[in-house]
Amino acid sequence: MKYYFIDKHRFAHAVETMCQVLGVTRSGYYAWYKRGQGRRAIENMILLGKIRESHGLSKGRYGSPNIQKDLKQWGYNCSRKRVARLMKANSISSKVTRRFKVTTQSKHDLPVAENLLNRDFTADGPDRKWVSDITYIWTWQGWLYLSVIIDLWDRKVVGWSISERLTADLAVSALRKAVALRRPPVGLLFHSDRGVQYASDIFREELERHKMIQSMSRKGNCWDNAVAESFFGMLKRELVYHEIYRTRAEARLSIFQYIEGWYNRRRRHSTIGHVSPEAFGYAKVA
Repeated sequence: MKYYFIDKHRFAHAVETMCQVLGVTRSGYYAWYKRGQGRRAIENMILLGKIRESHGLSKGRYGSPNIQKDLKQWGYNCSRKRVARLMKANSISSKVTRRFKVTTQSKHDLPVAENLLNRDFTADGPDRKWVSDITYIWTWQGWLYLSVIIDLWDRKVVGWSISERLTADLAVSALRKAVALRRPPVGLLFHSDRGVQYASDIFREELERHKMIQSMSRKGNCWDNAVAESFFGMLKRELVYHEIYRTRAEARLSIFQYIEGWYNRRRRHSTIGHVSPEAFGYAKVA
């Protein structure tokens, strides 16, 4: 480390002076410098520390591609392959995927909207298209149900709600929060599956109140709502599968920290240029 420090600052300070201050010999430094491999080993050690930092900040969720982007942002230029080699050699890996189970109460006689989204998961601006879905989370006190709404423009979770009951009120609550946050224009396209919560009278009335256009997936086709499904898969494999929630309050806090502290503000998303939803939005406004 002393030799590395000298090498890094040799254009700003005399090598001889730094050797004297650090208690090493000039000959020792130049021998190290000629070997070259010593510098590489120390560089790897420094990179490994930064890899651990990025991995820790993501709570173990990042693999080599996103960690390499963190390192580049921090001023460390190295290839993804080098990051992957260092991670493998030091037993650092991202959290593994587990199977995601989808449950939708679609057996009902309520009105079903046409699939207007038609798998076009792009948007030419904020609050043009929102997608929504509901999932479940187990705690020792029983089930919790989570409804989220995602803007297809910046992939941000613009509204979400948690409840102990799987009712239409859950979806309505998430929608009201999204409207309060974003104030969307008339004509927003709102897409979901055919679940009874979204087909209910109170939810459709809420959409009409805000002059939104409803769209629903085809029967039994999860790919029609792939963005929302993907978010829940990410949430489960990066967080829920690795936690034991003793109380519903623990789960609520954990979900809040994931959505607002991690996903919206920090997690890189490949669809929007490997930046976070919030960073994407700021960049576009600027």
